[in-house]
Amino acid sequence: PLLGYCRRKDELLLVYDYMPNGSLDKYLYNNPEVTLDWKQRYKVIKGVASALFYLHEDWEQVVIHRDIKASNVLLDAELNGRLGDFGLARLCGHGSDPLTTRVAG
Repeated sequence: PLLGYCRRKDELLLVYDYMPNGSLDKYLYNNPEVTLDWKQRYKVIKGVASALFYLHEDWEQVVIHRDIKASNVLLDAELNGRLGDFGLARLCGHGSDPLTTRVAG
């Protein structure tokens, strides 16, 4: 769970528990002899989906992550998925236009 946060100008810092199992990419790409069973996979995706729901719906502003990938999914001791690395994230108000990029040319 989110332990705390600090928002300073356009920067948002989130404080989480230590994630002893590292990131999901380690299990997908770097360790072929270890595979996650369906129960473990469900726990990972449930954690990520829960984080996205909170960031999009329940927090005071909408947080758009913009960089969801295996290396940004952290795994706790029970292999619950936690979303990390908010370096590209953007804040916007509820009900405002969440457009974060524009097509040029």
